[in-house]
Order: sequence, then C-alpha cells, then structure tokens
Amino acid sequence: MGVADFGGEVKRERRGVTRRRKKMRRLRYRLDMTPLVDIAFLLLTFFMLTTTLITPQVMEMTIPPERAQVEVRQSELLTLRIRQDGRIFYSLGQDAPQPIELKDLRTLAVRENVRLKNRLITLLKASPNVPYGRVIAVLDVLNQAELEITEQLAREGLKRERRFAIAPMTEQDEQEIAQL
Repeated sequence: MGVADFGGEVKRERRGVTRRRKKMRRLRYRLDMTPLVDIAFLLLTFFMLTTTLITPQVMEMTIPPERAQVEVRQSELLTLRIRQDGRIFYSLGQDAPQPIELKDLRTLAVRENVRLKNRLITLLKASPNVPYGRVIAVLDVLNQAELEITEQLAREGLKRERRFAIAPMTEQDEQEIAQL
C-alpha cells in the first residue's frame, strides 16, 4: 500500500490517472451602473433647479421723450463721440473733437465736473455700427468716475446731480471725427 522511507513515514501513492488540480477561478462581479446614472441625473437636476442663476446686469437709464428740448450752455457740455472702429473723441463746448483713450476718460470726467462745480452735462453719441461692448465700456468708466466726483464735490459742500444724455450720431459729427 504505501512505501516507507527512512524516517518511518508512509507515503501513499495515488492510484489512477494523475490530474492537475484546477485553479479556482475568481468570480467576477458585475456592477450595474443604471442606478448610479439615475442618481447622478437626479442630483444634477436638483442642483440646477435650486441654484440661483446669474441675473443679467441692467443699467437703469431714464430717457426723456423725443420732443422735450433742454436749453444747454455750450460751455457746460462735454460731448463724447464713439466712432465705428471704437475710437473715442471728446469736445468741450464748441471745441474741435480730440481723441482720448478709454483709460483717460475717467480723469477727464472727474476734472471737468469738479471744475464746473457740477454743472457739466455729458452727452454720449455713438455710431450705429460701433460694437455694443465699447459703448458699455465707456458707460462703465463714467459710472466709476461718479464716486470720485461725488467725493470731491462733497468736500466743497456741493451735492452731486448727475447730468447725462445719449443722442444719435449725426452726419456732421461723423464728418468732424472722420479726419482724425
């Protein structure tokens, strides 16, 4: 039955055909992704519906009726013109238009408003084909200048009254700034 070796242990011989022992295969598990996708979409819709979206920023402007005419002294009028290519020109009263950079516009607005003791009227004229963003950039610079104007006028004991108008660009305006 068995064969003894020198140590006295008996080794058994196997009978029949010797087969290799099969390795146990690892059981693969399968993860069902359907519930995970459902939860992801539910969370996505929940956060989309409960989040406040960015509200559009609106500038409030009061525009008088077309037939209303206001008498203005030329010496108290700052005219800003924006050409089709986005270049900005300014003129005080009857002076010839001069080019100005957007970064220098704030200083000009503050200086002239303080010099004229809050009597300055700013008139903005933009070409119909000027990019909308350029007009908004000019309005933003003028709005930023308001804080500084208000502070400087308050030091002199004056209350700030903003005087601003938007008018269409005429052919004469375009001719004046076309050569510059």
